[in-house]
Amino acid sequence: MKTVYHKADSRGHANHGWLNSYHTFSFAGYQNPERTHFGVLRVLNDDTVSQGMGFGTHPHKDMEIISIPLEGDLEHKDSMGTTAVIKKGEIQVMSAGTGVQHSEYNKNKDEAVKFLQIWVFPREVGVEPRYDQISITDGAKDNGFQQILSPNKNDAGVWIHQDAWFNLGKFTKGNGKNYMFNKKGNGVYAFVLKGSAKIGDRVLGERDGLGIWDTQSFNIEATEDTEILLMEVPMELPSYLK
Repeated sequence: MKTVYHKADSRGHANHGWLNSYHTFSFAGYQNPERTHFGVLRVLNDDTVSQGMGFGTHPHKDMEIISIPLEGDLEHKDSMGTTAVIKKGEIQVMSAGTGVQHSEYNKNKDEAVKFLQIWVFPREVGVEPRYDQISITDGAKDNGFQQILSPNKNDAGVWIHQDAWFNLGKFTKGNGKNYMFNKKGNGVYAFVLKGSAKIGDRVLGERDGLGIWDTQSFNIEATEDTEILLMEVPMELPSYLK
């Protein structure tokens, strides 16, 4: 098993006043040649948007964009005609494909919104843009994994144009579970949302990340009550990026 460890305080950081953002991988003003991506996982941003503020309309192309709210509500508008509000307990996906423009705002006047913004390189370029949003609260599991994303339209969670599987794990202290990879050649980037967990001989604290590959499975043990996001993605970049 091969691993790469990213401590929470080693991430890139940009505080724009209205936006406080931590970047696991190179993004905007944070450029680290040793941390440009993990397989096809290109962006993992940990964002806090102040009350009444947000991202103005901007374009995306040929990227799978996933948003997972952690606190508060985020309003989304896009050039496909979608207007929606995503909240904690939901997941949003947008396939940018041939091109889309969107904006994201925190319309609340009394609380900030915290969310993860995740970008994944798609399997192919030029797909038709699409939007989807679902609740993931009904499938939540204690001391187990809940699949929230996959490549399959009829599977649990949202789907994207990539051989990727995302799972949320919630474990009470002392409990854990073995994670089995869905596809050979994939890796998993584990990101601790709350608490701490042990993977192999590494204990991960809140917002620490660990990339894992060249193995068929690995074990997670919660060293305190823990929430962890597992992002399984192909380690080989698609041909259009080579």
